[in-house]
Formats: sequence, structure tokens, C-alpha cells
Amino acid sequence: MILSLSVCIPAAAQGVRYTISPKNAETVLHTENIRATVDFLSDPSLGGRASGTEGSKKAAVWLEDQFMDLHLEPFSGAWMHGFRGAGFFGRNILGLLPGTASPARYVVVMAHFDNLGTLGGNTYPGADSNASGVAALLEVARMFFHMKECRKTYGTGLIIAALDGKEKDLSGAADLWRLIEQGKLKDPVSGQAVSPGQIVLAVNLDQLGTGLAPLTKGNPQYLMMLSEASTGRRSTLESVNRDLNIGLELGYDYYGSKDFTQLFYRRVSDQRVFLEHDIPAVMFTSGITLNNNKVTDTPDTLDYTLMRKRIQLIFYWLEKIL
Repeated sequence: MILSLSVCIPAAAQGVRYTISPKNAETVLHTENIRATVDFLSDPSLGGRASGTEGSKKAAVWLEDQFMDLHLEPFSGAWMHGFRGAGFFGRNILGLLPGTASPARYVVVMAHFDNLGTLGGNTYPGADSNASGVAALLEVARMFFHMKECRKTYGTGLIIAALDGKEKDLSGAADLWRLIEQGKLKDPVSGQAVSPGQIVLAVNLDQLGTGLAPLTKGNPQYLMMLSEASTGRRSTLESVNRDLNIGLELGYDYYGSKDFTQLFYRRVSDQRVFLEHDIPAVMFTSGITLNNNKVTDTPDTLDYTLMRKRIQLIFYWLEKIL
């Protein structure tokens, strides 16, 4: 059951003119929805969501339904976009929250929904990796759609992408880039092809579920943003975190390791595809824990109240830069 509350409260008023506060979006951000997404994607019936399996297909169909319910605009009349990987058929789920700028510009917000699947008779649920990122993706989309219901507009469009094939050499992200590069991803509102030059930022949500790998010992209230210092809008993240009293400890590298920072930022996560084409990119993560890529990566190991804080911060950061 998806909880929602369509209430639009003005932050201030002068006569009949209202300023719609982004605080409205918090009325539709519920831990129950976050948990429901993680529970579904981690369910044993999906078999660990390995790309090309029946479980992956079930996940893709379910995500397509979520995109429809969130009123994301479909590209080419469809939310699901199939592609051929190396020995498998993958499915990306893509939708648009349109912007108003002319010429158009876009931010891609993405999270991969595939995982390791079932190996040697053992199913890898992938709750943190990466049902947690997909849950964050859906809630960010829900919050922005609610702002649209409140008649808030943004100059920059949001391309919301649930990607397949991360565990298969980032093939889902590569196919999304192929559609953009070849002019095959057309804005469903304008009918114009989205060009590489119109992508101003790619944001990847990958593992956001736990406080088990803190930046500072004993403090599970944290979030990592991996980015270039010049393009990540770090000061915006810090001001939102401070001004709204969200209270997360923020880190901009992978536990102080230059090598691991470069590994996760430039090599093994979906934003790599965009970085290789000179698109600024950001990765939000809570890091790898002892449960990741194991059968113990289950929904009960995640902290849904903490996830809500992280989603809240990511939404406000995005809201400031659109």
C-alpha cells in the first residue's frame, strides 16, 4: 500500500500570490513506502533480480507500474526500454518530469535494480544493493510530482531512470547513453531529441540503506557524495543539511581513500558511463557493509528512518539546483 497525502501549503502569501514551499514534498515521504519497495524487490520470488532472469522481468514490470502511478512522462510512449546485453535481454525503466527551460536541459537521476540473482542455490536479496537506491529514486520522483501537483515548476527536467545491467558491465547505463547519443530519447512533451549537450548532471543512487559503515565511529547518521569538487554542488548540500537541520555527517570521499574513491566513482558504478562522455556526475551512497553481495543483504538489515533522512536531503539538494 502506497501512502500519500496531497496537501499543498503555501510558505508565505502576499495578497493572492503564494510561494509553494518544498516542505510540501515531505507530506508524501513515508518510511512505509520506502520499506514496501525494498520488501518487494528483495522478495525471494524475484530470485535476486539478476539481469535476464524472470525475477528481473517481474521487477521491471513492477517498476513500470510505479512510474505510471507517479505520472512520469514515458519516452516514445513507453516506460520500459529493452536492450541486448552480452548474453541477456535487459530492461531500463525511463520517465520524465518535464522542465520549463528553453532550450531544454536535463538532470538524469538513476538507480540500478538488478543484483546478483541466485548462485549455487543461494539467493542474494540485494536489499541495500540496490533496492535501497531504487526506493530512494521512486521517493524522489514522488516528491517532485507532488510539487508539480502544488503547481511548482522547475527549469530543468528530471529524467528518472531505473537501470538494469549494472552487474553486467553497466550495460543499462550504457544503453541509456546510446539512446541519448543517437537521438533516440525524445522529450515526450516537446518531441525533440534529448542531446548529450542538454544533460547537465547525472546523479546515481547506489546503496543508501544502512548506517553500518559510518564515516565516524559510532555515528550512523551520515551520507557520502562522490563527485568532482567543482561540479557536485557540495556547498548546496551542506547548506540544505544545515539549514533544514537534517543533521547528517557528510563525506566526499570513500573513507579517506583516494584509490577506493576513484574505484567507486569512476569505474564500478553507473555514473561511469556519463563521466566517460564528459557529463558531470554525482554518486550518493552509504558505502559497502559486510552484508553487501551476500545472502544476508535483507530488508531487516536496513534503517528506514535513516533512509528517509537521506532521501529528504537528496530531494532538497536537487530542488535547489534545478
